[in-house]
Amino acid sequence: MKIKTRLSLYFTLISCGALLFVLLGVYIAFYTFSKDDFTNRLSDRIKVASKLYLEADEISKDSLVQVQQQYLEKLPDEVIRVYDESNRSAFNATNGIYWKDDIIKQVRKEGQIEYEEGKRQVLGKYYKDNQGNFVIMASAIDRNFSNRTIRLGKIAAVFFVIFSTALFFAGQWLAKNTLQPIQKVVGQMRQVQSSNLHLRIQSNKNKDEIAELISNFNSLLERLQNAFELQQSFVSNASHELRTPLTSILGEVDVALDKQRTVEEYERVLRSVSTDAMHLQDTITSLMELAQVDFNYTQALLSPLRIDELLWELQEHWLIKKGQGLVNVSFSNFPEDENELIIQGNKPLLHIAFNNIIDNAFKYSAGAPVGIRFDSSHNHVRITVTDTGPGIKPSDSELIFKSFYRADHTSEVPGTGVGLYIASKIIQLCNGTIQVVSDGVLGSSFVIGFAKTV
Repeated sequence: MKIKTRLSLYFTLISCGALLFVLLGVYIAFYTFSKDDFTNRLSDRIKVASKLYLEADEISKDSLVQVQQQYLEKLPDEVIRVYDESNRSAFNATNGIYWKDDIIKQVRKEGQIEYEEGKRQVLGKYYKDNQGNFVIMASAIDRNFSNRTIRLGKIAAVFFVIFSTALFFAGQWLAKNTLQPIQKVVGQMRQVQSSNLHLRIQSNKNKDEIAELISNFNSLLERLQNAFELQQSFVSNASHELRTPLTSILGEVDVALDKQRTVEEYERVLRSVSTDAMHLQDTITSLMELAQVDFNYTQALLSPLRIDELLWELQEHWLIKKGQGLVNVSFSNFPEDENELIIQGNKPLLHIAFNNIIDNAFKYSAGAPVGIRFDSSHNHVRITVTDTGPGIKPSDSELIFKSFYRADHTSEVPGTGVGLYIASKIIQLCNGTIQVVSDGVLGSSFVIGFAKTV
């Protein structure tokens, strides 16, 4: 069953249940009111009888009937009896309706009783008078009561059926209009395939659950797109980077085995094979590191961390690795509130990113010191890693962050071209930015920025 139909049914059932409850309340109220109203009419007749008979001392039956007909509407099969202390009726009954002594005694005891005897409704009251104590009994048949209640029940049933039908169609309309944004989202979702994961669902203007669903689905698409791209990148890079050194090794071995060589020639071949093997080892290590970072990238959770503590840890690590005086960390515009040093990030991954950038700076600085500068602004923190290498050409500024890319003048520097790519992906994951500033002649600066959480 579709959600639209289920919602309309739930709406109809709840509304009909409330309507049925109201109708039952009205029916019960009408039933009670009719009974009480008929009892009040009997009570009026008893009051008239008490006034005329008891206060006027004596009154004939005909006189009592005439007064009742003049001032009160006659009830169907109306009967009024006045009993003295001996339980004798003051009037002769032409219709033969009397009440037993037990009933009269009960009236004397309780003061008033009310009950039904078949279709007849009976009311009895006890009066004290100077001539004695009397019991007045009145009864009649409410012949219109059944007709009124049956008619009311039929009207309520018809109204309930008509209103329930109207509620169902109103529920259908309401569910359709309520779920219309979801239908649009579903229609856009159907267009997303493995070949076009770059598509995103258009968010609506309302800040409701549907907008939250769209946001989460777009985040899922982004992670899926990243996973597909990482998989494709890994396969293509691995096949390309592994094939080159293997081809070189096989070529050198084939040439060496083609004929007898001198010891010097064999040594040259072995050195060449060793160089290619070391390059192959570095490539495999880089690929494994890339795969690990890519895997963590798709699953990484961000949490608050102090960026200054991370920089102190990096300085201590590289001082141990390179020696004193080769890593210079400086701070400018240091905030007074330590909470302004907190960013959202993944500390293990950021360690990898900054280590790759610093390691890259040392490779091209030829033993010269590397500078790390921290700067804080109103909403951002900025970390700048500066080297004294040959610089980066403007044409290479964007390409160096691609996997396995190496500029033309860097062939003599060991590396695989993966470090900066990994660093850029991690910084992007932590909602940061990275850019390179260089004149292409002397020195380069990698500027990394993060938004403050406070």
